[in-house]
Amino acid sequence: MERQEQTAPDTVLTRIGQVVMLHHAGDREEARHRFLDLWAEIGEHGDPLHRCTLAHYLADTQDDPGDELAWDLRALTAAEEISEDGRPASPEGVLAVRAFYPSLHLNLADDYLKLGQCDAARTHLRRARGTAAALADDSYGDGVWAAIGRLESRLGEGGEGTWTPPRQRP
Repeated sequence: MERQEQTAPDTVLTRIGQVVMLHHAGDREEARHRFLDLWAEIGEHGDPLHRCTLAHYLADTQDDPGDELAWDLRALTAAEEISEDGRPASPEGVLAVRAFYPSLHLNLADDYLKLGQCDAARTHLRRARGTAAALADDSYGDGVWAAIGRLESRLGEGGEGTWTPPRQRP
């Protein structure tokens, strides 16, 4: 008899997703408070996948660009812990985080640009571009590629309207 393993749903990621929906519905302040409550529950040394995901979305609820940068840096730090096998992650979890890197670096590039730190913005934009091969050919990947192109235009890195991602397009 073959044993089938079932993976239990990750309740923390489910809860983060619920707050993301609240934020996308327009209740930024309530989303920020709920994210902060989750952060207090998870803690600075909690599961890196949870911290990465939560900090990534918590950054988007910040009013101050410096605070947004701090949360995005926390997300990147937690992602690097996962990549270094800092948690007993499943192979799927590690792959999911790899696909998260372009967005993490893109957010950092945008944060630095808001703070007038163009060299740091360009560095993270290059890292976003360099890690974007991990993106799937789906709407999320298309959205990240489009955001990379827009940020390149804002930084004067690519010609307006001439940028295309380095992958096959239908």
